Amino acid sequence: MKKITVLLLLLMVLFVPSAVFANGDQESPATAAAPAEVKANAVETAALAYFSDFPGNRMITTEDLMAKMDAGEDFLILDIRQADVYNQGHLKGAVNAPWGPAIADALAWLPDDKPVYVNCYTGQTAGQAVAVLNVAGIQASSIRYGYNLGIAKTAGVEAYLTKDASMAPEASGVKYNPEIKAAVEAYFNAIPEKGSNIMSAEQVKAALDSEEITTVVSIRAADAYAEGHIMGAINIPWGQGMQEKFSSLPKDEKFVVYCYSGQTAGQTVGILRLLGYDAVSLKSGMGTPVTAPSGWANEGYPVVK
Repeated sequence: MKKITVLLLLLMVLFVPSAVFANGDQESPATAAAPAEVKANAVETAALAYFSDFPGNRMITTEDLMAKMDAGEDFLILDIRQADVYNQGHLKGAVNAPWGPAIADALAWLPDDKPVYVNCYTGQTAGQAVAVLNVAGIQASSIRYGYNLGIAKTAGVEAYLTKDASMAPEASGVKYNPEIKAAVEAYFNAIPEKGSNIMSAEQVKAALDSEEITTVVSIRAADAYAEGHIMGAINIPWGQGMQEKFSSLPKDEKFVVYCYSGQTAGQTVGILRLLGYDAVSLKSGMGTPVTAPSGWANEGYPVVK
């Protein structure tokens, strides 16, 4: 009987530590071996959604915007030209936040519950701003061809212009994803150092000749690409699903993106740079009659079929 009792006591001593180990503060072997949960990158998810949830080109013509002004629709116009140019004339109600850090500061007052129409000089930096602001949750679209090539050349626009500055609204109270907000602020705060993220046709040609740049991406439609493109350019047509081809682009070197007039290329560059690519856009793209004499073909640089 004593032998049986001693044996039972020994068994209890052996099993008690295991029970405590499993149920105490320390992890059991099964828990320790479980794989760690991978946290999704909020910036990457939102940036890729820009094209996977594609609503269109996110541009508005001056005529359509004038009609909205006549109808008294609720929206905000963001003029990202330099202050001295803004003061010479702008659309009524437009608030000035010059391209660069001022747009990062504007996150404090930009609304997320109504459209924001962004104006620059020719629509190219506005394209970048539109893409980056949409990633942050702002319903931004650009004014097609900007002030110089769009607004100023629209019949009857004089009645919609003013030299009176509009004050920025009060803080909007938008609750941004902290990770995305930091990335968006970093994008605009880096502008003085990195400039406009736009290269002229002359600069691109020189960079290609010297092999400083070896990758060129045409985001024009396939038929336009077939009619003529920059030698060696790969074609990733603008629109829904184009983000699926981004993984084929180099992450370790600068490359050029071009479209027709530089506006949708600007949007594409905005997304690519948020994703970590060193992408720049070609000023005025391939070139259109509106952008003449600026643009690759307009300036007489070679195209191939």
